[in-house]
Amino acid sequence: MVSRYYGKTSEDRASAPFRCQGFVRNGIIGRTDGQDAGRPVAIASLPPFLRALLVTDGTVTKILEAYFWEPVRVDTLRQECIDVEAAIPWIEVSAGDRVMVRRVQLRGVDTGLPYAHAFSVIRLERIPEGFRQRLIDREIGIGALIRDSGLESYREVMEVGLEGPPSPEVSPDATQDAIQGGVSRTYRIIIAGEPVILITETFPLDLYRSDPGAGGDPG
Repeated sequence: MVSRYYGKTSEDRASAPFRCQGFVRNGIIGRTDGQDAGRPVAIASLPPFLRALLVTDGTVTKILEAYFWEPVRVDTLRQECIDVEAAIPWIEVSAGDRVMVRRVQLRGVDTGLPYAHAFSVIRLERIPEGFRQRLIDREIGIGALIRDSGLESYREVMEVGLEGPPSPEVSPDATQDAIQGGVSRTYRIIIAGEPVILITETFPLDLYRSDPGAGGDPG
């Protein structure tokens, strides 16, 4: 899945929906992998709460808990350090650099519903030691860690789009099935003026459309 970021530059994010505004008139989103399969989706047709998730610069876990009114846990599905095969300009990573990759699921404790999946690429050497160890120990989600640490940071949306079939890097399983048919946003977290973390959050579209209070504009 990390290959999705290879070679993408600042020009690739210039037209990303929600990069600068929360309202994008006549905005549409297509596949994030650039393939033509399926037709683009009008942003106005997405459930309102899902649109809010795509644009927020807050901690998604807290927002999910407040909206669905249940505790949400962060389950770590994969966490390891790898050497990347190509450059990831969005976080200033060069080919051969070592990064930590992490894949988690945000699931309702009471309902068991998978509200989101997140895949992260992290430059550990740019993270303060205490924060780094808590991240490696999988204590809590990245957003909560940043909040608790008091680090000055901000998030910058890089890409919003539709998700296709699972990457061949990941073995098919129930988790990957839930990702298909989703809407995703990719953003980077800037800490101390440097891009440190790149995160893609994917939200299963059917789940948000089935929520009674989340209907989008059919037009």
